[in-house]
Amino acid sequence: MEKYCFISGASRGVGYEIAKFMASKGYNLVLQARTIDNLNNIVEEIKKYNVKYILRSCNLEDIDSINCMLKTINVDVDIVFNNAGIQIGYAKDFLNADYNTFMPQFMVNTIAPTFITYHFLKKMKEGYIINVTSGINHEPEQPAYSGSKAALDKITNDLAFRYKDSGITISLADPGWCRTDLGGKNAPNDVKSVIPGIVLGAFSKDAHGKTIHAQDFANLTFEDALKKLKGYQ
Repeated sequence: MEKYCFISGASRGVGYEIAKFMASKGYNLVLQARTIDNLNNIVEEIKKYNVKYILRSCNLEDIDSINCMLKTINVDVDIVFNNAGIQIGYAKDFLNADYNTFMPQFMVNTIAPTFITYHFLKKMKEGYIINVTSGINHEPEQPAYSGSKAALDKITNDLAFRYKDSGITISLADPGWCRTDLGGKNAPNDVKSVIPGIVLGAFSKDAHGKTIHAQDFANLTFEDALKKLKGYQ
């Protein structure tokens, strides 16, 4: 059976860059976005690489939608990028933060990637799980976003510990603050700078249990980035 790479949030931003890179390396893709139409642009990009692709729409705020999507992925997935994320609101008056902003962010940023990971881990004997996190710190103005990413970090690191003697490599990848719809126009990094760092966890067992900060690998060739990863902490 042909193997595929799953990428959530593939229609734009970091996920878009991941999808382009993985296609350039010859990987077949399962691409998720909220709507199929949102994936039109990335499909045009990857067609030139003559890889196969499967498109799936899914609302990651809804566990039923997630489960429905997963049931329809009938291919062998051995690389998983849980990239999709949302950030809602900036609470200057954080002691009066809006309760209603918490659940959507924990659903998309923590619960969805966790249960997508569980789904594919059940079928994997060898493979790579990369959960995209954030370096956000010391910002009580964004409690739900930072808290949901911290929870994802904990779950991922615990899984990495449990699977350390397996054929499965589990890691976290932090793209840095990039100019995306989520990061905003004032972010210091162009989104293209996430390559090659953001994808290293899919190509080396040296990534296992690590948090790879993509900006530490910006402007390196893919080959040099893999060499740097060997001693990376």
